[in-house]
Amino acid sequence: MSETFKIGTRGSPLALAQAHMTAAALCAAHGWDADHIEIVVISTTGDRVQDRPLAEIGGKALWTKELDAALMDGRIDCGVHSMKDVETQLRDGIALAAMLPRADVRERLIGADSIEALPHGARVGTSSPRRAAQLKGLRPDLRTEILRGNVATRMAKVESGAIDATLLAAAGLDRLGVAVGATIETDIMLPASAQGAVGITARMGDDTVLSLLAAINHDDTFSCVGLERGFLAALGGTCHSPVAALATLNAGRVTFRAEIMTEDGTEIEEGGFEADAADAPALVAVMAADMLDDAGPAIRALFNP
Repeated sequence: MSETFKIGTRGSPLALAQAHMTAAALCAAHGWDADHIEIVVISTTGDRVQDRPLAEIGGKALWTKELDAALMDGRIDCGVHSMKDVETQLRDGIALAAMLPRADVRERLIGADSIEALPHGARVGTSSPRRAAQLKGLRPDLRTEILRGNVATRMAKVESGAIDATLLAAAGLDRLGVAVGATIETDIMLPASAQGAVGITARMGDDTVLSLLAAINHDDTFSCVGLERGFLAALGGTCHSPVAALATLNAGRVTFRAEIMTEDGTEIEEGGFEADAADAPALVAVMAADMLDDAGPAIRALFNP
């Protein structure tokens, strides 16, 4: 590790806010002054290519590969990510070292007071197959259009009338101090795996850095997000696969809910369980297999367990 602790991040306002959250947590945990930490902005392919869905140009690796490369060649000591943008299988040599306490996992609808209040045939911008499928399952009349970009870009599209509405993660809006949108409860739209969680990666074997990061890890968030990512891994999902998952932990008991669905939302397979935390990883894998067995061919074609 260099004299300053170098935190790597994308350059979007939300990514920078999450990097500063990580810096503050490290300073609080270790008694560091702010000048002990340097935030290093790294441009990613996902930031540069905004006109196509991620699944068409390389998937979630477009948010992580440049940060991973900076880790491996020593330009940064850790990388900070929105966990829902992190691939289920990490690159060789990269460890998921810590997560900050999870924020609000729900969605916020920008452009209307509720999904029911959207006009017939409204155009909803989203790049998420999950959100698109869930919206169409609730309102088959809605039209979804590909919309990528940071929070300000997406909100501007609604304000200009280019689209009628969009969905954004409540956690991201809260971290930016943007108090807009109608909150959609999880019983209406189950979130993406790891939504609301900030993850921190480091080099495997870098015991000094791993120890420093362990001090800011939020155990419950790490456990719940790990279960959700385990569900994705068991399904063999890709960026094309509409899937939602949410684990919560209370007094040693895990409540797990999940959905897999067709891209048009005409078929949605639901699953869930409550169990002791120690039993949950095995149950997640079993549930993923059972859900695929119960699903129709159109859903099964979207997964590769």
